[in-house]
Amino acid sequence: MASKSENVADYPRPPALERVDLAIVVEFGGKRVAETQWGYRVLETFHPPTYYLPPSAFTQGSLVPASGRSSFCEWKGRARYFDVVSGDQTAEAAAWCYPDPTPRFADIRDFIALYAEPMDRCIVGGDVVQPQPGNFYGGWVTSNITGPIKGAPGTNHW
Repeated sequence: MASKSENVADYPRPPALERVDLAIVVEFGGKRVAETQWGYRVLETFHPPTYYLPPSAFTQGSLVPASGRSSFCEWKGRARYFDVVSGDQTAEAAAWCYPDPTPRFADIRDFIALYAEPMDRCIVGGDVVQPQPGNFYGGWVTSNITGPIKGAPGTNHW
């Protein structure tokens, strides 16, 4: 299960990078598409953690480059996106990584983050994840996360 209670208002800005040694599982299309015993999480004020999984956590063929899709984060650099594929189901641009992150985030080079909403289920340390509100941010809300979470209508400019 998730650890002690964490209030997202207490997370730092600029964001922090933290290694986590917890079982992380992602299911999509009725199948397990990723599983690992560790990863990283990015902690930023008013955001639930965004989890980054090692590329080896993903089943072969479950990540397909999303052509022409990228974004820029002032903290981490330029992201590239992947479609998540399982059987006949595809979640377009539902995963991303930083192939050349800023020095502060060098540890997550090529690690993969996913939006929880299109997945069947994401689990961290036995705790089923709820997606961060809205459709822009990729945080994962576990039962120990409290505080005002950015992403719901009216919160984008905090």
